[in-house]
Amino acid sequence: MAGMASVSFMSITQSSDRNFSIPSARNHICNFDAFKFRSTKISLNFPASSPRTVVHCMSTATDVPTVTDTKLNFLKAYKRPIPSIYNTVLQELIVQQHLMRYKRSYRYDPVFALGFVTVYDQLMEGYPSDEDRGTIFKAYIEALNEEPDQYRADARKVEEWARAQTASTLVDFASREGEIEGSLKDIAERAGIKGSFSYSRFFAVGLFRLLELANATEPTVLEKLCVALCVDKKSIDRDLDVYRNLLSKLVQAKELLNEYVYREKKKREERVESQKAIEAVTKCSGEYQYSGQ
Repeated sequence: MAGMASVSFMSITQSSDRNFSIPSARNHICNFDAFKFRSTKISLNFPASSPRTVVHCMSTATDVPTVTDTKLNFLKAYKRPIPSIYNTVLQELIVQQHLMRYKRSYRYDPVFALGFVTVYDQLMEGYPSDEDRGTIFKAYIEALNEEPDQYRADARKVEEWARAQTASTLVDFASREGEIEGSLKDIAERAGIKGSFSYSRFFAVGLFRLLELANATEPTVLEKLCVALCVDKKSIDRDLDVYRNLLSKLVQAKELLNEYVYREKKKREERVESQKAIEAVTKCSGEYQYSGQ
């Protein structure tokens, strides 16, 4: 599939005040080189107070699929062509997420799910078909041997919970009981033990989405929440900058694509009109010659 290629995550951290042309549009979709997922070894001790049980599958050397296996699973599950402006990012995302997913330390949590769903929905915004957008999501998550319904369900639960929070209640989750509170306590407990929490940029995006939904995006609130969760605010700040710049570049790339499609459509229409004019002149000329005989 011809068309748009990728914009490096390294380049999106630079200034967005640049001039663009259609041939260079291929440079404005991210290649996600910097969107790598870092994992460390974790403990599998579950807090007794956790309101729900999470099942984890630990990979061994004999049952870990290769990156190629995961990509093939995705392509088998979704066989229709995907416009390259979306496909380039999806293919690189799935490679990076595969590497994270099959680390022995990997552990799914609802904040991570919210972060991935947020990134995916932002990436696929404007996709030609809503139905295909959902089907691609399902194929992507299942290719990683995870449950797409769980991702969506957990993301919705966290969103609903966050909308009911204030800056103070969001930060004070440890003093309350509830499903989401329990998940946050579990994250804080693991993050407080060196080497027990697998941080990723999806987690950072999920955390920021929590703040957005609670209308608590002040830097001081983020700082307090990071302290409560025992996570490094510098890492969160850095990764949120990457995310914001990614969205900016995606918007620019999609605008360039739309402009290109519009111009090509106009050219086709002009060619059709020109051909019609030539045919009309030819017909009139033929009729004139015939009538003069």
